[in-house]
Order: sequence, then structure tokens, then C-alpha cells
Amino acid sequence: MVIKEAKFIISNTDYRKCPPATLPEYAFIGRSNVGKSSLINMLCNRNKLAKISVSPGKTQLINHFLINETWYLVDLPGYGYAKISKKSREAWRKMIDAYLGNRKNLLCTFVLIDLRIPPQKIDREVIDNFGASGMPVALVFTKHDKLKPAEAEQNLAHYKNELLESWEELPPCFVTSSNTGLGRDEILDFIDRTNGVFDASLISLI
Repeated sequence: MVIKEAKFIISNTDYRKCPPATLPEYAFIGRSNVGKSSLINMLCNRNKLAKISVSPGKTQLINHFLINETWYLVDLPGYGYAKISKKSREAWRKMIDAYLGNRKNLLCTFVLIDLRIPPQKIDREVIDNFGASGMPVALVFTKHDKLKPAEAEQNLAHYKNELLESWEELPPCFVTSSNTGLGRDEILDFIDRTNGVFDASLISLI
């Protein structure tokens, strides 16, 4: 897939205010500071499409971007950010859960995981919740360039082995680097193939 155009459409806190569900949609979510904005910019070949901040928790809304006039990329708030109130964290959780559970044209959610660190409980809970609910999910391991090749391979194998303790079959997995562009073609090819099975006429029947 060649991305010729990527433009911001809308931000909101209510899935009912999202754009009409007539195009396929892909959401990106991950623990705060996992490199989500950098990955989105890398995928779309734009420097400032998604705003990058040195402070975790910057993304607080459901952000829609229209790609090639044919599909939506959705930047969701990060989870696991400690420096906000419990009330705010609960509001974010409800907002995200409502979006994930009700957005009929959402074909897959990409859960981002920092490849540099051991499996985190909160990541496992998020991933397992997708499995339990039957919602399509893919895993994106970020910051590959921050590790030596052997370390990256070892960490990835460890994460997959741990997931296989509760998953019969792993969801699609992608290894990425926002600095080198690693994984860009693989993720865009996956989206391109998945777009091919989208039928907008069926949305109203769901």
C-alpha cells in the first residue's frame, strides 16, 4: 500500500460522534510512552500527523485520520499512565471500551508493546481481554532499533511463549522501529488485505 494522503478528521470522547461507519477502520492503542504517535507518523510517512510529546498521556481523545480517502486510522489514548487521577483513568477506560465495543467498522486494533521490556501485567490484561471478547487484534512490538538483534529476538520469543500459555494461536505480530521504518510495509500490507474483505453494506445489518 502506498499512502498518498493522510489527514486529520475529528477528535472526540464519544464513539457516537465518530465519522459514519462506512469505511474500514483500524485503531492503535498501547501503554503510555510506547511510541504510538511515532509509529503512526512512520506508517503514514508524515512527521507531525500524530503529535509526539515527551510527556506520557498526551493523547486523551479518540482521534480519527482519513487515509487515502479509503480507510480510517484511529489514535486512542494510552493506558497505564499513573500521573492522572483515578477518576480520569476510569473515564478514559469507559470511553475506550465504548468505542471498541460499538464501532461496527473497526476491523482490527493494533496493541503496541515496547520490545525492550519484559511482559507487563497491564499489557497482558489488555491483550487477553481482546481474546476473551473475540475482537480482532494484532500486536505491534515497538523500538526494535533500541536493542541488539539477538536481544530483540530473545525478547520477542519470550513474549510469544508467555502469550501461548493462554492463547491457542497467537494474533498477528509485527516488529517495528519508527526510526528505521521496520515493519511499515508489513502492517500496511496487512491493512490492505483486510480492507479487501470489508463490505459497508453489511454494517447496517450488524
